[in-house]
Amino acid sequence: MGDEGTRRYRRDPGGVRFCLYPELPEDVAATHPPGAHSLVAVSVGYFLEDFVDMLCNQKLRQSWELLFHHSVVIVCFGIAVLLHQYVGFALVALLVEINSIFLHLRQILLMANLEHTACYRLNSIANLGTYVVFRIATLAWMTRWLFLNRENVPPATYAVSAVGMAIMTPMNIVLLYRLLRSDFFKSMREVRQDKEE
Repeated sequence: MGDEGTRRYRRDPGGVRFCLYPELPEDVAATHPPGAHSLVAVSVGYFLEDFVDMLCNQKLRQSWELLFHHSVVIVCFGIAVLLHQYVGFALVALLVEINSIFLHLRQILLMANLEHTACYRLNSIANLGTYVVFRIATLAWMTRWLFLNRENVPPATYAVSAVGMAIMTPMNIVLLYRLLRSDFFKSMREVRQDKEE
């Protein structure tokens, strides 16, 4: 796209900065680091495999939210991979997955019945911190970028992106509430009950 393409998109004053690739936040439509296209393509493959695995091995009522999430990601990332555009945007979206490490560890600790351990408590704090930074803040930045650059994004791509953000943001806010309720509010209630006894 060159200089003209880069200038088309609004600069991000004081927003997210990436140490190794500082020009990425300025143009997530046409700019991406080497290997990013492959990373996004592999991610599409992962989400497809996980989608099929959930369909085959879990009950729909247990996994419908994740299936819906994966559908949105597959469509959005698939467009980026096929068009070789917005790969940088998809790369920013992958920052969300950093928090998945702590979400999955939480599930493992729950399955191992280690809910009342220091390890679980430490993971809960790390989970909440990475959730706010890598899920909520990243989705907020992406929504802001999309809004600021709406006149430069083709209508079909903008529609898919806006719908994706409109789905992902509330889903993540609801999940944050569930995490707070189960890992923090419940603990606070238990501490109060212990003091009363």
